[in-house]
Amino acid sequence: MTRLLPLAAMENILKQCGAERVSDKAKVAMKNVMEDIADDIAAKAIQFAKHAGRTTVKGSDIKLANKE
Repeated sequence: MTRLLPLAAMENILKQCGAERVSDKAKVAMKNVMEDIADDIAAKAIQFAKHAGRTTVKGSDIKLANKE
């Protein structure tokens, strides 16, 4: 699976949360964790859409998948 989240975005998130400096290893670690979480949420959301008889994943599917 192709990974899509840019490292610069990881740095921005960490800095918005209060980090003054962010190492390259921290950016990569954050990216890997976030992509794993996103994969899990996406898979659950797809299942919710299928269960509802839809092929389109909606925002409500994503929100519901995130709660689990």
